[in-house]
Amino acid sequence: MSRKTQVARGPFVASQLRSGDPYELSNGHPVLCLPTGQRGSTRNLVGGSALETDPKVVSGGVDLGVSTEPGMLRAPDIAIGTIEDKPGWSGTAPPLAVEYADVGQDEEELEAKIVELHAAGTKLIWVIRLSGPRRVEVHERGKKMRVVPAEGVLTAPGILENPVPVTVLYDREAAHEATLRNLLQRKGYDGLDAVRTEGREEGRVEGREEGRVEGREEGRVESRVDTLRESILTVLQARGIDARAISAQIAAETNVTKLKRWLLAAATASKASDVIAPRSKRSR
Repeated sequence: MSRKTQVARGPFVASQLRSGDPYELSNGHPVLCLPTGQRGSTRNLVGGSALETDPKVVSGGVDLGVSTEPGMLRAPDIAIGTIEDKPGWSGTAPPLAVEYADVGQDEEELEAKIVELHAAGTKLIWVIRLSGPRRVEVHERGKKMRVVPAEGVLTAPGILENPVPVTVLYDREAAHEATLRNLLQRKGYDGLDAVRTEGREEGRVEGREEGRVEGREEGRVESRVDTLRESILTVLQARGIDARAISAQIAAETNVTKLKRWLLAAATASKASDVIAPRSKRSR
């Protein structure tokens, strides 16, 4: 049915649909949603991770069902905001929604989805074009759509703390770098350089202060050890690497320098064992 013929409200309501049903609803009319293609699926995963881990974000979701009134059910590819840990559709729209648009995109339907999400309360919608030149269309409620090119940077004031280079939403490695930076910031580091600098500085301080104020220093070191252990596991989890095989060894390690080396290795390791392996034996 053409959207132009959908003047009257349709007969369906969101409560009639179950999680996993291949439909959205627009004014009570069903909208068929087919599976995502290969490149769209990979971008959803890495792009969503880079956005969801931003230090300012409370939570994020993929294909979140948003229903702010009975005849409306929309599911943006990525939703960034506050998503409750419970079953059912979200009764509030995310402040930031992301849609990946590939070959065969129904442009009329996409435009309708943007309008409905804006009306429901979404402030920003980023449409990432996978066909043609790399670019992101920024649809901000109440403003004219603008296009950010491949070399540009996206911002979401009040929603995201960090700017997002467009390449992060396309390239796996760029997305991993952004995710790692975000995770380290959540642990109090500005990035990998801050970890390296702190390691060098701690080495100098430990050399000068050895034997002085031992109890207080040990308390600080123990706290840092706990943070580093947690950071290693968090980075591996964010990169989809199962860390169970090395979790006991990480938990038993107390050497700050070695833990920092493992943290740096976790950013590029292809498997868990690479993290604790001697440098000469790590996978290349």
